[in-house]
Amino acid sequence: MTNNSLGAPSGSPDRPDPSDAVGASDPPGVPSAQPRVPAPSAPSDGAIGPDAGPDAGPDAGPATGSDEARLAELGYTQVLARRMSAFSNYAVSFTIISVLSGCLTLYLFGMNTGGPVLITWGWVGVGLMTLFVGLAMAEICSAYPTSAGLYFWAHRLAPPRSAAAWAWFTGWFNVLGQVAVTAGIDFGAASFLGAYLNLQFDFKVTPGRTILLFAAILLLHGLLNTFGVRIVAILNGVSVWWHVLGVAVIVGALTFVPDSHQSTSFVFTEFVNHTGWGSGFYVVMIGLLMAQYTFTGYDASAHMTEETHDAATAGPRGIVQSIWTSWIAGFVLLLGFTFAIQSYDGARASKTGAPPAQILLDALGATTGKLLLLVVIGAQLFCGMASVTANSRMIYAFSRDGALPYSRVWHTVSPRTRTPVAAVWLAAGGALVLGLPYLINNTAYAAVTSIAVIGLYIAYVIPTLLRLLRGDDFRRGPWHLGRWSRPIGIVAVVWVAVITVLFMLPQVSPVTWETFNYAPIAVLAVLGFAATWWLASARHWFLNPDHKRTTARNTPR
Repeated sequence: MTNNSLGAPSGSPDRPDPSDAVGASDPPGVPSAQPRVPAPSAPSDGAIGPDAGPDAGPDAGPATGSDEARLAELGYTQVLARRMSAFSNYAVSFTIISVLSGCLTLYLFGMNTGGPVLITWGWVGVGLMTLFVGLAMAEICSAYPTSAGLYFWAHRLAPPRSAAAWAWFTGWFNVLGQVAVTAGIDFGAASFLGAYLNLQFDFKVTPGRTILLFAAILLLHGLLNTFGVRIVAILNGVSVWWHVLGVAVIVGALTFVPDSHQSTSFVFTEFVNHTGWGSGFYVVMIGLLMAQYTFTGYDASAHMTEETHDAATAGPRGIVQSIWTSWIAGFVLLLGFTFAIQSYDGARASKTGAPPAQILLDALGATTGKLLLLVVIGAQLFCGMASVTANSRMIYAFSRDGALPYSRVWHTVSPRTRTPVAAVWLAAGGALVLGLPYLINNTAYAAVTSIAVIGLYIAYVIPTLLRLLRGDDFRRGPWHLGRWSRPIGIVAVVWVAVITVLFMLPQVSPVTWETFNYAPIAVLAVLGFAATWWLASARHWFLNPDHKRTTARNTPR
């Protein structure tokens, strides 16, 4: 984002954060003697405007000489290699949102659940709401730039007596959402790769073969994140331009090559319902999943802050910029595909299993259609690779605080690459497990995407809710929303409450074992496990710097 990005001008100090005082509720994994930097003492009500820079005064956040010093103030030692620029940080989130992945892998869901009118206007409305959620997150990210991200923010913003509990459940929802979004991305890539193989080599697409392709893609992404760390960084940068140019080329071809297009009224007003439900309103509501699933994963910019230079500014800008650029690119892409539909029912029933692939073939011919399908698959592979990267950083941070079974394994860092290799493979393995129900459940992919949205957005909004409850008693970072912070936060919380209910609901009628939306079961299973562990054990030691378990974990070996 440019220097004119959202962020209030500095000049009015904020009240101190009580958790920054020695002896107050300490951050994850650090003894209570961790030194703190004194904070200024009056709330700011600045307007949204350009960032004023590091020398702008007390509102610019803690006066430290480096990212490493600020990280130490938050309670952590710099372990991961800090190699990423602001653009690289943005590139990871933009790549994970990936309009060429989310928009197209759920395009069939959109065609059946609302049709063109919801594909078009649903994207506009959901994108706007997502921007509110992202803005609220970004402000908190600027105050606490650490790879622990959401659960660390919850811990710092919650009342001291319940801070550890808020952090625990925020972290578990974040892990669930991260693993599910990785599963959704790579499963979508497997589906499109199967479609290409079907067209090129008459490869028969079956659930079993799709799962094999899914496993192979996860294996590739695990290997890249293990041995090709520098290559991953380069590919994330390439991915931005791949997506931008890919959208431009595909939409350009779909605009100028076909002899006929759908009418404007069809694209913007045509409603289609193949769900089996009789209520149009219900179908519209659950149909928002296509757009909302695409707008996931931008918390990656927060999880990558310990590897990013000027993290307190680059992290929040990466979050917001990735959302609004994807909002624009996705709208253009969806218009291009929907206008270019030659046969709506033919695309829905395509033997490839991927309607966008059939639209490309019908509109552009076999050769050009296959070539552009490869562009889409390439974007999806970039997206999955970046998702595994971000997912592994969340697992690394959460296990660093002992919150996962066998945490000591998952937060180990390779001495050669300085990356959390074990966490990479846990991310890939967890994603594979979530995708396996596709072998017996026809709606498994929609369920996985629902799990991703529910898990991630609950984790996204808990820190925002706590920040609202805290009021003016919040120590802002150099990037903030000024007087707009509260109204933006309220909209974000209400929106997440709505979609959390929506995406738990059945998506197809009649409801059978083959069509059941198992998202509630997966969410409740993880929540139940986390709650049981919390009540039985974790409430005594999680984020408790004085507990012997925490002391033993933090003792150098």
